[in-house]
Amino acid sequence: ALRLASFGEPQALARVAMLYLQAFDLGATNSVPYQKLDYRRLIAWLRAILALDPRGEYPLFAAARVYAEVPDPERVRLMLEFVHEQYLLDPNRRWPWLAHAALLAKHRLRDLPLARRYAAAIDRHASAQDVPLWARQMEVFILEDMNEFEAARVVLGGLLASGRIHDADEARFLRQKLEEFERRSR
Repeated sequence: ALRLASFGEPQALARVAMLYLQAFDLGATNSVPYQKLDYRRLIAWLRAILALDPRGEYPLFAAARVYAEVPDPERVRLMLEFVHEQYLLDPNRRWPWLAHAALLAKHRLRDLPLARRYAAAIDRHASAQDVPLWARQMEVFILEDMNEFEAARVVLGGLLASGRIHDADEARFLRQKLEEFERRSR
């Protein structure tokens, strides 16, 4: 229905719909704070907006940086899962939002397995050359936080063997971490 209503301009309607969504949230007549919104309905709107403009980044920005920043873990988890779902549709462009989701899972929710799942998805699915090494390395450091040194060693060893690390200082640092993980996993 939204695509038909766009009169051949789906990207323009996506921007208007996003403005509407935010105006509703922030409107002077709306006294419902973000944490009281119906997040399933909100996700349906964000999903519809992305369907109109799959290259648009603002719905995922809002999901990760606005709607997932509420003090309600259940709503945060819903929004992070939405970001993960949408990431899988276009990993090479949407990895920044999943990286932020991994950080929220780790620091806000204190859910290291969930953070690891998101971090692993970045390394496994994003293949673009412009995905930075820090994003690809997130899983290693989350595994370290989980005291999973053997798993961290395996992941880091694979990263070093992949040939994707071209900076000598970075490679030296990661080899030192690998040695540390080897010592700690004994």
